[in-house]
Amino acid sequence: MSDDYDSGSDRRSSPEDVDNPNIPSPSRRRFMKNVGLSGLAAGAATTGIGSAFADEQTSDASEAGPAEGRQRVTFKINGETRQADVAANTVLLDAIRQDLKLPGTKKGCDHGQCGACNVHVNGTVINSCLSLAVMHDGDEITTVEGLGSEDDLGPVQQAFLEHDGYQCGYCTAGQMMTASYVLNDDRIGNSQAELKQAMSGNICRCGAYKNIVAAIQDARGKV
Repeated sequence: MSDDYDSGSDRRSSPEDVDNPNIPSPSRRRFMKNVGLSGLAAGAATTGIGSAFADEQTSDASEAGPAEGRQRVTFKINGETRQADVAANTVLLDAIRQDLKLPGTKKGCDHGQCGACNVHVNGTVINSCLSLAVMHDGDEITTVEGLGSEDDLGPVQQAFLEHDGYQCGYCTAGQMMTASYVLNDDRIGNSQAELKQAMSGNICRCGAYKNIVAAIQDARGKV
């Protein structure tokens, strides 16, 4: 366990453009472009065109089978059966975030050292950045979205909120996934030292370890 757990610039295109207020800066042009695209997306959603087109694409792809070089895998993720067509080298983390559109799981170090990407697979906590998606066909997966909802936080999520167990929040999803596993593992004792040891694979770069430990201990018995 680590000791830590114990304790766009706005430029014009040329000099002549700088003094010309009628020529928008690149950053403003990007902003206006994004606003325009957002408006188009909202309009499509309102009329149902965008969602209907997306549903049609998904349906067609499902019927046609995976594209060349991809393999269809099926997960039971957060209680729901989902499918994704992935390349052989796609890691589980990328399949969760990009293919299944569950962004709660974070890509941190990408080397299995920080724990930001932790999820539960068949009841065991793993680093999803180190495991290939094709290895988990048929597996049951839980991500941080499966611990609760925005309207009904799970006990670990509620404890993190009450104890301010985060700062930037980037590691929080992985911390919660490991914590929920630890609290359900009878082999891990209740002491502060045992908890810190069990959580040592999760790094908080903000140094909020004290609050994280307090949150986990508060959630004990409620999970």
